[in-house]
Amino acid sequence: MAAWRQAGLNYINYSNIAAKLLRRALKPDLRVEAEKRAEAHIRITKWVDGKPIKESVY
Repeated sequence: MAAWRQAGLNYINYSNIAAKLLRRALKPDLRVEAEKRAEAHIRITKWVDGKPIKESVY
């Protein structure tokens, strides 16, 4: 069994933790670039009767 599963994590949580630790371990000049790539934005639009009602950005 995978270690992340034994720790009670799902794969997404495990990979997020690993990525965060890797970015912290980088040299300062490379860390800045990696932090920029780590940002993600998603847009969620609720639809009712085939028409968009509300849009949220996370």
